[in-house]
Amino acid sequence: MEIDVNSRKREEAAFHNELRSESLKEEQSRYKYLTSNKKYYSIVRKSHVFVDRWLRQRCCGKRALDYCCGNGENAIFMAKNGAESTGIDISDVSIENCKKNAIREGVSNSTSFLVMDAENMKFEDNHFDVVVCSGVLHHLDIGKAFRELARIVTPSGEIICIEPLRYNPLIQLYRRMTPHLRTQWEMEHILTMRDLEGAKKYFGKTESNFFHLFTLLAVPFRNSYVFNSLLGIFEGIDSALLRLPFLKLMAWQVVFILSRPKKF
Repeated sequence: MEIDVNSRKREEAAFHNELRSESLKEEQSRYKYLTSNKKYYSIVRKSHVFVDRWLRQRCCGKRALDYCCGNGENAIFMAKNGAESTGIDISDVSIENCKKNAIREGVSNSTSFLVMDAENMKFEDNHFDVVVCSGVLHHLDIGKAFRELARIVTPSGEIICIEPLRYNPLIQLYRRMTPHLRTQWEMEHILTMRDLEGAKKYFGKTESNFFHLFTLLAVPFRNSYVFNSLLGIFEGIDSALLRLPFLKLMAWQVVFILSRPKKF
């Protein structure tokens, strides 16, 4: 379905302004309605450890970008690990949250946050050494996003992306049954391997790692004393089985690293 670019961006901004608003939490029923998928993030320990370790090894003394930063968690993490950290987002509510969070976490002097269109960034070429994109590319025109990312990252810079995958039929059914949790564009642009192949037009090197399939079985136990033990068992199963060509496509998330940007 063809969606007007400007209306798409207005919808994204409005959706995330509501989702990030402090006032939403005061409306308990609506807050639960719009955040009912948060329970699934209880099992993302393995990918978080992978991403955090990757960032720690690269941030110190570097210029870092949190691309579509939400409430700024990654920007703040990178600043705490020695980066000069910038976050951008289309949601002005999110950017205000970021600024408050940075002050609370003691990194306001090493962070900056800007309302900006991620498909048309206002940064000069070759500006950032490290970029993190967490759950954002399926909100964007991915070709335009890749082109912009390749433009603003330095020739030796690297980009880490954490994205959901489209292939698991049960996860896709859940997405179809919960349209209130995402915009229309987002639903129709969950990533495929074709999108990852498309990154090769803009980057000379791509690396992919797949996470979270059997670990999803631990979600119902997230508030029980057996949760950590179960999660560890399922993480081990995932580590073994998500190397298999077909099974890895059933994973909930892929973490991929882009480097050697091609300058147009």
